[in-house]
Amino acid sequence: MPSPASPAGTAEVGTAMPTVVGDLGGLDHMAWVVTGYTLATACSTPVWGKLGDLFPRKTVFLTSIELFLAASVLCGAAPSMNWLIAFRVLQGLGAGGLAAGAFALIGVLLPPRERGRYQGPVAAVMAVGQLGGPLVGGFVTAHLGWRWAFYVNVPVGLVCVAWCWVTLRVPAPGPRGRAVVDWRGIALLTGAVSAFAMASTWAGSVYAWGAWQIVSLAVLALALLAAFVASERRAPEPLMPLRIHQGHRNFPLAAVLLTVSGVSLFGATLYLPLYQQVVQSASAADSGLLLLPMMIATLVTSNIAGKVMTATGRYKVFPALGSALLVVGMGLLSTMDTSTSRFATSAYMAVVGAGTGFTLQMANTIAQNAVDLRDMGAASGAAPAE
Repeated sequence: MPSPASPAGTAEVGTAMPTVVGDLGGLDHMAWVVTGYTLATACSTPVWGKLGDLFPRKTVFLTSIELFLAASVLCGAAPSMNWLIAFRVLQGLGAGGLAAGAFALIGVLLPPRERGRYQGPVAAVMAVGQLGGPLVGGFVTAHLGWRWAFYVNVPVGLVCVAWCWVTLRVPAPGPRGRAVVDWRGIALLTGAVSAFAMASTWAGSVYAWGAWQIVSLAVLALALLAAFVASERRAPEPLMPLRIHQGHRNFPLAAVLLTVSGVSLFGATLYLPLYQQVVQSASAADSGLLLLPMMIATLVTSNIAGKVMTATGRYKVFPALGSALLVVGMGLLSTMDTSTSRFATSAYMAVVGAGTGFTLQMANTIAQNAVDLRDMGAASGAAPAE
């Protein structure tokens, strides 16, 4: 099963950014290299998920991979910081399809009880992509240059495309009417997510938290979100069917768990390499190696949770335990300063990794088990997007 991890999503880029800025300049716009990617991913993930419900799922998934690969080549060839940001947005659009498509494929190919066994390895591969990315990115940047942090996706992605094309067999969906794309819903959700992302990015850095620009963006995000909900109630084929939220209380819970664990993993993989390079004087390659405790903990716990769920059918304990570990781990990371040792940093990261492993893949399983097969793509796209 293909992994939803994108090799040069945010992970590799974090360790390469100091070198990128040194080559292309544009220090003031550095944050948008990551923000543009994550914003495009967040906006496109539910769209890709719904497209997988409306059109042949295999074709939609392969299209997202090909878009991601084409954008990776463009990122590697970017002549300036502005062009790099633009190409990263394009890359993020493809990455949204990787995330939604991979988990939706698990949902349609496997019965509910078996999903945990397969979600474990997928979450483990996702952790390798997210946490091993700084290691690969640091090594590639140090020895081949930062552009190869993007080019390295191409051979891996081509193998994935060939593998899926030859071996992936997706059962045909039941009879449906003519596919209707919810363009209004797409526009409203994209606007809401974009306004919220810009407000959270600029607040406290470009503008004060109480500045009229930030307040206006927050109000705009809420207004567009309200309009989106109203639009979805009337749409013949809604982008995000409200029944997946209203029909079972487990889906909103899974969305919250995915949000918490995703934010924790994103923040750790983006800022810890920078902390290790700037504060602890680690090289780009070493900062990737120093993330191994988090990666190993995530690998172990995600596989344990998946095997126990398949064997017993029980999984409630894992999200609760994972959430508690995330709280403790992030609290420990918040205490770090210039005197924190590398050993202490590694121990803190291991706690966060264990929490992520218990939470991330179980939340995806809960979300999929709470919806019908006809909404599997929409649910897989909506849960990560939230």
